[in-house]
Amino acid sequence: TSVVLHSVDALHGDLGIVGDGDVVVALSYSGETEEVLNLLPALKRFSVKIISVTGAPRSSLARHSDVVLNVKVPREACPFNLAPTASTTAMLALGDALAMAVLQARGFKKSDFAKYHPSGAIGRALLLRVADIMRCGSRNAVAPETVTVRQALLVMTRARSGSVSVVNARGKLAGVFTDGDLRRRIASEDNVLAQPLARVMTRNPIAVRDDALAVEALKIFDQRNIDDLIVVNARKEPVGLVDSQDLPKWKLM
Repeated sequence: TSVVLHSVDALHGDLGIVGDGDVVVALSYSGETEEVLNLLPALKRFSVKIISVTGAPRSSLARHSDVVLNVKVPREACPFNLAPTASTTAMLALGDALAMAVLQARGFKKSDFAKYHPSGAIGRALLLRVADIMRCGSRNAVAPETVTVRQALLVMTRARSGSVSVVNARGKLAGVFTDGDLRRRIASEDNVLAQPLARVMTRNPIAVRDDALAVEALKIFDQRNIDDLIVVNARKEPVGLVDSQDLPKWKLM
């Protein structure tokens, strides 16, 4: 656990949050900030390690630190070379690097992000499963490969879907037929509506497992330029459909 401790507040009671064995990261670009230096004797009474982040590796702060991280920059972005600008950016970047080093050292995983950050975009990306966002039941159009295109269109209409998942005799996903496929067939063939789905469907369609993360489905949409994504279970049976029009509702786009 990390907390922010202001040097002035620390000298007026907030030092109570520091405990034996803690690591204190002290930030002072000059390394001579009076408030920070005044805090050092009090910190030394605890069994803490002090890491200083400073642009002056020979400063007073650096001399009293266990580890010194040098963030010296050639000059500030300020035209007068006065206002802390480049130096504060360097400190921020180093802080991020430290955080990532701790993340790796502790074996932090994606699942930990979901555990500690359940809300917001990160939480949605790491907690939502495809099963949570898919259309299922009466909204999932499924038909055997033996039915005609005309019959399949009725199934699609009832489900208000632009595609139908086609299954074989064992109920496994065998193909997909979309309204786009229908338009292309009608433009080039006669009597399409009487054809069995097995003759007009697209075989080996793109599909995603129902237990996959929702973000994986989003990647497939981005990479394959499709409108609908079939969802299958572990037995390769179509159990749902992810419609690209539903993604904004789940704030996944």
